[in-house]
Amino acid sequence: MNDRNLVRGLVLAAIALGFGLGALRYPINDFSHAGPGLFPLLVSSLLGIVAVVTIVRSRFVAPVPLVFNPRNIALLLTALCSFALVSKLLHNMVAGIVLMTFIAGFAASTRSWRRDLKVAACLVAIAFGFQKLLGLNLPLY
Repeated sequence: MNDRNLVRGLVLAAIALGFGLGALRYPINDFSHAGPGLFPLLVSSLLGIVAVVTIVRSRFVAPVPLVFNPRNIALLLTALCSFALVSKLLHNMVAGIVLMTFIAGFAASTRSWRRDLKVAACLVAIAFGFQKLLGLNLPLY
């Protein structure tokens, strides 16, 4: 089982199944009076459909070898941990988002600090949108 497309589909199916089964523990009700389990069940169902399509598609396309790059995995884990650590210690999620973006940028095949800056700006804008428009209590500054 060295086919990246098949593994991708199986991982998506496992995630969809996990969240779908977790959603069934909550009341679902109906669309007019949605319960807390309805939205996760719908999202996991859509993800399950994507997983099935990906698995079926993997049988008809040429197999792509599955390659793990431990350096990139370590960089992405470091980026996530640095975001959590900086956000907690400085009570400033903007600094955490920027640091996370620049560390994760080292995992890209081509390095561009301009691209990292644009991605960081978009993520900060999304965080401000969550704070201002949705009223989430995020320590952004």
